Amino acid sequence: MKKLIRKIGLVAHDGMKKDLIEWVIWNSELLMGHKFYCTGTTGTLIRSALKDKHPDEEWDITILKSGPLGGDQQMGSRIVDGEIDYLFFFTDPMTLQPHDTDVKALTRLAGVENIVFCCNRSTADHVISSPLFIDPDYERTRHDYSNYAKRFENNPVVQEAVGNVEKKKGSKTL
Repeated sequence: MKKLIRKIGLVAHDGMKKDLIEWVIWNSELLMGHKFYCTGTTGTLIRSALKDKHPDEEWDITILKSGPLGGDQQMGSRIVDGEIDYLFFFTDPMTLQPHDTDVKALTRLAGVENIVFCCNRSTADHVISSPLFIDPDYERTRHDYSNYAKRFENNPVVQEAVGNVEKKKGSKTL
């Protein structure tokens, strides 16, 4: 039987890093053997905590850039590429984030790709204790966005744009 490996994204705002680290350590036995993608500082702290708790365990952790320095976009790319099934993103609801648009983009991509998305410890506790977390037969429903991707097929938008540019350039002739 093939070992179930969940692909898990771990992200936390500065004010929530301690909470996420505690959650990961508390659930470390359940998290063993899974693949992790973490934004920079959060991943470095989590890897250190896991090595302290389980020094003989090999953890599969990919550390991306710090969230505001591009790590959020790297995480989003992995979500779109199907490399992340779960995103545990402990957000700080009391602090304005300079990269708030990146946070919103991650939230949107989690919805588009229909992955599990947790923004706090309570939700994360419910998710990790769900029988679906360890069910190897569970597959998330994937939405069909092919109509959206093809919305400009048979649409004269390119020809119209080219025609408009040619008209404007033609009217500027000396």
